[in-house]
Amino acid sequence: MKSSERKFAEGMLYTDMYQLTMAQLYFHRGLHEKDALFEHFFRRNPDYGSHKAGYSINAGLEWLLDWMAEARFGTEEIEFLRAQTGRTGARTFDDDFLDWLAANGTFDGISLQAIPEGRVVHPNVPLTVVQGPLAMAQILETPLLNHLNFQTLIATKAARIREVGRGNLLLEFGLRRAQDRGASAGARAALIGGADFTSNVGISKVLGYPPKGTHAHSMVQVFMALGEGELEAFRAYADIYPDDCLLLVDTVDTLESGVPNAIKVFEELRKAGHEPVGIRLDSGDLAYISIQAAKQLDAAGFPDTSIVLSNALDELVIWQIITQIQEEAPRYGMDADHIINRLAYGVGTRLITSDPASALDGVYKLVAICEDDAWVPTLKISENREKTLNPAHKKIWRLYDERQKATADLLALAEEDPAAADTLLLHHPSNHTKYRTISRDEISAVEPLLVDIMVNGKVVYDLPSIEEMRAVREHDMERLDHGVKRLMTPHIYHVSLSQKLWNLKQGMIQAVNGDEEQQVPTQI
Repeated sequence: MKSSERKFAEGMLYTDMYQLTMAQLYFHRGLHEKDALFEHFFRRNPDYGSHKAGYSINAGLEWLLDWMAEARFGTEEIEFLRAQTGRTGARTFDDDFLDWLAANGTFDGISLQAIPEGRVVHPNVPLTVVQGPLAMAQILETPLLNHLNFQTLIATKAARIREVGRGNLLLEFGLRRAQDRGASAGARAALIGGADFTSNVGISKVLGYPPKGTHAHSMVQVFMALGEGELEAFRAYADIYPDDCLLLVDTVDTLESGVPNAIKVFEELRKAGHEPVGIRLDSGDLAYISIQAAKQLDAAGFPDTSIVLSNALDELVIWQIITQIQEEAPRYGMDADHIINRLAYGVGTRLITSDPASALDGVYKLVAICEDDAWVPTLKISENREKTLNPAHKKIWRLYDERQKATADLLALAEEDPAAADTLLLHHPSNHTKYRTISRDEISAVEPLLVDIMVNGKVVYDLPSIEEMRAVREHDMERLDHGVKRLMTPHIYHVSLSQKLWNLKQGMIQAVNGDEEQQVPTQI
């Protein structure tokens, strides 16, 4: 594919066909410029099968804004749409609609509110609120979900790995196994979620981080094939990178050859005035080998060198490795914490693909439309109660208890201010039997989560750096209960509806179902 073709494919037509056919329907019915309100949220945290997330990390917003700023219906896009036909050969798109797109097909009329990147977020809480002309807001659905769902998915995985790894050095190694160009978006999300660095050189440059990496088995194999052996391969690497020497030691025999040869090279480096970084282990029983490698390194006078683990790691595997080291290290006369604290993790495939949770269940739903200068709430009802929408123009608040821990996210109507209430009644979004009452004395803070990002196509928000997003993530994680962060069977974080929103939702449901005793409000 030529670069011009790729640019076209990833421009304004980076959307689904049905968005465009709906936009034309709105145009012909005179609805296309009505002010509409859509919300983007996800229904469930990533579920990895044997374990699941109790929270997620929001990411991807800046790249969406970059895309929106560049996307336009230009001549090439319009002519492509003009050539589309249906089953009978009739044109799919009419000239008057295409003329309107050519003149108005930008996101200059769109306003966005969002929860900032790096923040801890939860299911059914609107992460992004889109307001603007119905047709263009509809067309935005697919690219918005594409940009935000994936990065949130990867940032969440990275945060869980970092949490389980006790905050030790985390390297993202997934470029070779990623889904094509998604590797760059995934690396960015991993950095937001908890990775310290990535091996992806290009995105490292773009984001302002030094790329990190060691060497592959092939380097050692070359020297072995030429009759020089593993030791000479290590020496050659150390000669070129004396102050950044981290050696992959499992090409031949990790404990009988790799680590002893690495120690010889480390001793030579030290005599020359350099300190080695450490070793990398990429195969075998990583917990057992870490203990034995640490024992050899300590005995040789290198107790502070790093042991970098790689090979099919994720949060569950790292937790198992740490648990095994805690149990087995004392048998070999080793301090488990000393070993665990020097570990670092190079995580590839299972981070960049979020294996085995390959997609975030993010959706984009219409919640209100403006009629006669008033917002009219809309509703989608599902046989699955949990999928019935929470309608109307809303604000999102986070409540903190006396311990300064986040205790609930509250969805409320736009005119409500829970900070001013003496008592709050929090409703489960879909189960009328579940609710809780919180007095103002039990709440230490009430925080609005949505911020203005874009107003009429203009970004009005100072986009944070990766470091600032990391700081936000760390702060939110500190204020999250340990039960919610638990690796297995996490505690369910409360996402609730205010009394007024609950009443509105139930009234609309009853009206749609034919209950004449309670009529649905037509405006709010």
